[in-house]
Amino acid sequence: MDNRRGEREQATEDRRRELLEAADRVVLRDGPGASMNAIAAEAGITKPILYRHFGDKGGLYRALAVRHTDALLAALRAALDAPTGRRERVEATLDTYLSAIEARPQVYRFLMHPADGGAADAPEPALSTERDFEVGRHSAPLLRRLGEELAQVIADRIDFGPGGAVIARAWGHGMVGMMHAAGDWWLRERPCSRAELVQSLADLLWGRLAAAADKAGGPGL
Repeated sequence: MDNRRGEREQATEDRRRELLEAADRVVLRDGPGASMNAIAAEAGITKPILYRHFGDKGGLYRALAVRHTDALLAALRAALDAPTGRRERVEATLDTYLSAIEARPQVYRFLMHPADGGAADAPEPALSTERDFEVGRHSAPLLRRLGEELAQVIADRIDFGPGGAVIARAWGHGMVGMMHAAGDWWLRERPCSRAELVQSLADLLWGRLAAAADKAGGPGL
């Protein structure tokens, strides 16, 4: 009985992953204009089956957000743990974030600016602009999660002394906000090279980071 249940759960998980991969392909093609109809067609299923796996449009969005946020966090941690100097790791972390949004701008716009998509005369509203989909209700938790995760990474690596946990959270959320706002501006306008933006943001962060000591017993930064 347990074996059969495990096999069913694994089959459901495999199918869910296949559907998310199909959704990714549509998002890469259509950006914020990705629709449930298009995703179902890409996966070779009907829309009710898509709803059965994810509950609603918000459920599919959240699953895609988790998928991409997990990958981004893994890349950011790898940059922070690279065997180089602290300044180089800070620059590599900033560059990792900017590289990710530059490489997949349609995915970034889908996750952060879904209201940008969907033509007025489209036969079906875009996934992220349908009446029951609220942009901020879904994108804000993604940014909060990034902020909390980065705060933990910072807290594990830097000794801020008394009140360090609060300082780490302030830095984590502040850095995510900075990367998001600056990256959003840069991706839209391209006023400078990615390397120039990395240098500017690293300069902004560097004052306290240069003086802070590594946390005893931590992986260091």
